[in-house]
Amino acid sequence: MSAEVVLADTSVWVDHFRNGNRKLAGLLNNDTIACHPFIIGELACGNLKNRNEILTLLHSLEMINTAENAEVLHFIEKHGLMGKGLGLIDM
Repeated sequence: MSAEVVLADTSVWVDHFRNGNRKLAGLLNNDTIACHPFIIGELACGNLKNRNEILTLLHSLEMINTAENAEVLHFIEKHGLMGKGLGLIDM
């Protein structure tokens, strides 16, 4: 994995596909964007123009590892994240 990468939220990708997002485009051009299987999964649930091309390109990005459920539960407890309006995907 690169020294420093940015993980863009699903909502950032949706906005980029609809309206273009200069900041995200710049990060993509600089190879500083990573992706996560859950983000690809969320995007795959939607109606994507050029679906196969987009999903293929997302899979070509550097991937962030998926945490084990026990790790996520420990993280929630350690940082007091319960009741903050965050969903599991956001952890």
